[in-house]
Amino acid sequence: MDIIPTLTSVGLQKMRGEFVLVLSLLCLAASVQCYGGRGYDPLGKFIKDRRSKRSVNNPAEDPVLTNYSPVYVAPQEGIKDLDKILSLPGQPKVNFSQYSGYVTVDPKAGRALFYYFSESEDPSSKPLVLWLNGGPGCSSIGAGAMTELGPFRVNPDGKTLWYNKYAWNNVANVLFLESPAGVGFSYSNTSSDYVTGDKRTAADSYTFLINWLERFPEYKSRDFYLTGESYAGHYVPQLADLILKNNKITNQTVINLKGIAIGNAYIDHTDTSAGTFDHLWTSALISDEIHEGIISNCNFSSPATSEVCFNYTEQAWEAIGNIYGYDIYAPLCSSSSSAPGVSSFDPCSGDYVFDYLNTPEVQKALHANITEVPGPWEDCNDFVNNHWQDAPYTVLPTIKKLMASGIRVWIYSGDTDGVIPVTATRYSMPKLGSPIKTPWYPWDSQGEVGGYVVGYQNVTFVTIRGSGHFVPSYQPERALIFFSSFIEGKLPPAQS
Repeated sequence: MDIIPTLTSVGLQKMRGEFVLVLSLLCLAASVQCYGGRGYDPLGKFIKDRRSKRSVNNPAEDPVLTNYSPVYVAPQEGIKDLDKILSLPGQPKVNFSQYSGYVTVDPKAGRALFYYFSESEDPSSKPLVLWLNGGPGCSSIGAGAMTELGPFRVNPDGKTLWYNKYAWNNVANVLFLESPAGVGFSYSNTSSDYVTGDKRTAADSYTFLINWLERFPEYKSRDFYLTGESYAGHYVPQLADLILKNNKITNQTVINLKGIAIGNAYIDHTDTSAGTFDHLWTSALISDEIHEGIISNCNFSSPATSEVCFNYTEQAWEAIGNIYGYDIYAPLCSSSSSAPGVSSFDPCSGDYVFDYLNTPEVQKALHANITEVPGPWEDCNDFVNNHWQDAPYTVLPTIKKLMASGIRVWIYSGDTDGVIPVTATRYSMPKLGSPIKTPWYPWDSQGEVGGYVVGYQNVTFVTIRGSGHFVPSYQPERALIFFSSFIEGKLPPAQS
């Protein structure tokens, strides 16, 4: 068993400097702005590597375990009280409880996953929601909790927080999980665990939930929803499928799963590839000639990529220039321009979160065991992303199974994302084979069009107008309206 060495504070600073230098070189080499204002572009790199057949295996379309054996469950008595956050450094006063800490999912390997939980002000009357970010290899706390749907955002000083009045804990008790091991504060004492993939991630997330519900037994019978974005288009359906399978045969806790919602989700490689370049063209980001070259020479349904196709796709990425791929109309963090974007989201928010979560006082308040983590907290783990072992090219068959199970299935998309654009998601919707019950209509947000929606027989498709990849960041009010509708099981309100 390989033990991760403990780093001194000097070692952490050296590692951070080296890591930032590597990231800077990666960003300079890329044709689009880096992820979250800092770090590299994990999902874009992952997809590009798949197109060029350089990285990820293509296993069977359903990678989830089929044979059930009881999962590891540890005694949880008293740990909840230890996990309670008295107050985060620099936070405003609030009237809800917060918790964070570790849940061990494999004691032999020393594998433990880190969570942050923000209850609602009236927790007993609200459902439980798990939020997952993607990557693969990116933090649900740094992104989801601290820049998107969580109760707090970090100020530019990197030391204080401001209250997000559109936080999703207005209508639910929201649990954020850093998964798999190696992401954020989650870790393993066995270094080979950082070479992982979809199957291990689903299994560990399930084990986490079973143990977490033992720690918080008041939520065992609560309505439960899975939500997430980006590569969580894989995480969420696969975890939901595993939960439903195990619910039928387990003598452990039955998880009361009611529905899933996935946003700007990587769910089908063919549709993502075709939809991305069509979206870039219709957004006037690439020329007619490049788009025609892609149309004429690329067969994205084939696992092989021709040299001519690869050259045209490379020309496309070079042609779009220095823009932020996850929101094609947003300003850049490094930009000196004062030109506004479509939303008021601060493009440097990821920098502020990095500084905040690497503050010793913050890590102590969160109960983060930084001595076990191989380096400073990072929003995305490059090693995990580069060594992802199993990922089907499509999860549409899994989504179909979830639709047939009767749980609520919503797929949503911000319409200014250039990495998993709304065009790609629209190409996937007909493949689910569900008849339309409620035709396409504009939904209302404070008297304006919040987006558009189509209600199918057992799946709902929603767009959020003026939002990039990270919907709750760019359009927080519209995101909360959409999310509230999802929880209530009602389509978003139509314009009068």
